[in-house]
Amino acid sequence: MSNSRIQGVVAPFDRDNIDTDQIIPTEYLKSIKKFGFGDYLFDGWRYLDQGRLGMTPGERAINKEFILNQPAFQSSTILLTRDNFGCGSSREHAVWALRDFGFQAVIASSFGDIFYNNCFKNKILPIQISKENINLLFELATLGPQSFEISLIEQELKAGKISMSFEVDANQINRIIHNLDDIDITLKNKQRIELFETNRRNARPWIFE
Repeated sequence: MSNSRIQGVVAPFDRDNIDTDQIIPTEYLKSIKKFGFGDYLFDGWRYLDQGRLGMTPGERAINKEFILNQPAFQSSTILLTRDNFGCGSSREHAVWALRDFGFQAVIASSFGDIFYNNCFKNKILPIQISKENINLLFELATLGPQSFEISLIEQELKAGKISMSFEVDANQINRIIHNLDDIDITLKNKQRIELFETNRRNARPWIFE
């Protein structure tokens, strides 16, 4: 993936109201790391047994019917779903699990607000489009595995012969295009911050004693 374009196989997950507990269950939140959650993504649907932190897919009973366990979709980079994706609790682990599995974009008709913002902080592009367009994409997906192409700069999605635009806040999408985190964005104002601190030290030297 280039920072300005995402292209890959789409995994269609035809459900509304998928919450963060379903994206990654509570028992996997004990880890203090920000990585390594991909094996537990959609745990309740991907597996037939009860897992625990540290278990690998090879140690689990796999649900072969689940979309991400089917060979054609095991390397999917784009998730297609429906309404209110990422609702529920504010856990950032849900986004980490999607990212660690390999997803670079999620397409839905609406998102949970906190989940939506967490996506940009973790280099996942959430694309919100109308329910009518979501239906078109699902109709296409029923024909078999599909590859979508997403231009972040043009804010355009291409799926087969279908092309549709989407809207994303410029500051948010620039996080992904330019690979920026909160610290990077803060450091863009480094000179202004240093000037402020210098003036503050001169004006109130007793604070620094």
